[in-house]
Amino acid sequence: NMESKEPELKYSNTTGYRTHSCGELRIGDVGKEVTLSGWVQKSRDQRGMAFVDIRDRYGQTQCVFPNPGDNPSEEKKGEKERYETARKLGREYVIQVTGKVIERSNKSKDKSTGDIELAPTSIKVLNKSKTPPFKIESETDGLEEIRMKYRFLDIRRDPVKNALILRAKCAQVVRNYLAGEGFIEVETPVLMKSTPEGARDFVVPSRANPGQFYALPQSPQTFKQILMVAGIDRYFQIVKCFRDEELRADRQPEFTQIDCEMSFVTQEDILNTFETMIHRIFETMVGHTFSKFHRMPYSVAMRDYGIDKPDLRYDMKLKNLTDLAKGKGLKMFDESELVVGIVCEGLAKYSKKKIKELEKLAKDQSIGASGMVWVKCEEVGEDGKSGKFKSSVDKFFKAPDLAAWARLCGAKTGDMILVFWGEDHKARDAMGKFRHEMGTRLGLRNKGFYGLWVVDFPLFEWDEDEKRWCAMHHPFTSPKPEDVKYLNDEPGKVRANAYDMVINGVEVGGGSIRIHDRDIQMTMFEKLGFTKEEAEKQFGFLMGAFEYGAPPHGGLAFGFDRLCSILGNETSIRNFIAFPKNKMGRDLMIEAPSEITQKQLEELSIAVAIKEKKTAE
Repeated sequence: NMESKEPELKYSNTTGYRTHSCGELRIGDVGKEVTLSGWVQKSRDQRGMAFVDIRDRYGQTQCVFPNPGDNPSEEKKGEKERYETARKLGREYVIQVTGKVIERSNKSKDKSTGDIELAPTSIKVLNKSKTPPFKIESETDGLEEIRMKYRFLDIRRDPVKNALILRAKCAQVVRNYLAGEGFIEVETPVLMKSTPEGARDFVVPSRANPGQFYALPQSPQTFKQILMVAGIDRYFQIVKCFRDEELRADRQPEFTQIDCEMSFVTQEDILNTFETMIHRIFETMVGHTFSKFHRMPYSVAMRDYGIDKPDLRYDMKLKNLTDLAKGKGLKMFDESELVVGIVCEGLAKYSKKKIKELEKLAKDQSIGASGMVWVKCEEVGEDGKSGKFKSSVDKFFKAPDLAAWARLCGAKTGDMILVFWGEDHKARDAMGKFRHEMGTRLGLRNKGFYGLWVVDFPLFEWDEDEKRWCAMHHPFTSPKPEDVKYLNDEPGKVRANAYDMVINGVEVGGGSIRIHDRDIQMTMFEKLGFTKEEAEKQFGFLMGAFEYGAPPHGGLAFGFDRLCSILGNETSIRNFIAFPKNKMGRDLMIEAPSEITQKQLEELSIAVAIKEKKTAE
């Protein structure tokens, strides 16, 4: 149920077509003469009566049309006509009814209007409808593909409609909070310059400048920094961003950010300002009160959870078993940099079949482990040195060995220890993803909210393929002042003034303090492999602006669609976007993208050369 806890706004629904909405009438309105307009949710003919449920965005009201029989008297003729009209109404017809509000004899608890019904004295069909291709109900029979093609019908369903209402209310809370904190909403261009760094750009040809292209912004990053140089001091916008990358459940080619930047601030100032905003959103929207967010260094998140966005609604910490696992003759452990385990409570009862499923999951592309070792703790001795264990490595490890594992992991009788091994980074990363997936499967991730900040990210990460350092966030992220000394010789040691907000294991926002010193910025570009000329060509306008007195500044951006999906307790962001694209980046309703005419191509000085897709021999 996604009804918002925000107080309902008091406004009038009266228009030339209605006196009230279909969700508004209550027992106190009995006796009133009213007019309603809306869609037919259903009409049922029960011999002596026809019942019609009329629906609009606000709710449903039942209308009753009595049948006066086959040979009505003169004064009952109108009643007979109304009954015949009502009986023949199709689903989703648009109608207008006028009549008296009466008390309902068999009241309905499911509807807000369940205490009353309408006895119409007139009914008018405003528009007919084809039979919809799926049921317009909360539980529908329509598959996603068909619902996206008829998205305008899908939005009539409560779950989608409520998701869009939640999104609108959330945007309102954001604007109210930021306006109250002195932020100015500034719109930045949608047609900007392409930068090859980072994800792929969507590009737009310029007719007036043949052979030249705009890019759609992946984020307004450079503009918001320039606005700080311009003295705006506090900026925000709820802004569309575009990335041409592979899609998945929580990714769309166009998505929305709450984008913010502040001047003359430290990291602490930013964390406090925006943590308060998130607290306000959750309190207003879902009635949840957060306690102060924990600040977790990136190194601790990776050590204990194997992931930089841990879900802390459950424990299941990663445990380093390397010292206990080595030297017992098991080659794969002996040759590994890391042997790492997690404890799953109460899973010692798992059957062979269920364990096989977990082994398959561990090796799945989404996790990427080289395999999985399991240890069932059938009985863990009080002394921590004995007990009964069953494992997939019994040949190499006896009960006292496995008791030492259980002690280190904190496993109890009835638990199961699951173990990965390999290169430190890879094994930890795989176990972090596996922990997330196990949390989901064991139902540990489906209620409540837990928020934290992950701080002190590395400034650089090493790209194995290109054999060079890359910016972990982006090239404008400031190093921690105490780590600047490592920039030249040990870039891997440098920590960034960067931070991510994580709620329920999802990164909802992230940002950094920016570099405002031109020399450090040039060193940063150098480390990232840009020549001076390349840096000038790509970011010259920003570097140029920095020569006119850049204030210390920083900011962050929240994924607005993602934030809404957490508030609405859903995994996919699609319901929270009015007209989303499918997995191929297509809008099935308007059939976009599409080809354009030869004349348009010629005006743009463009020729199309489609690469043949290589077919597998």
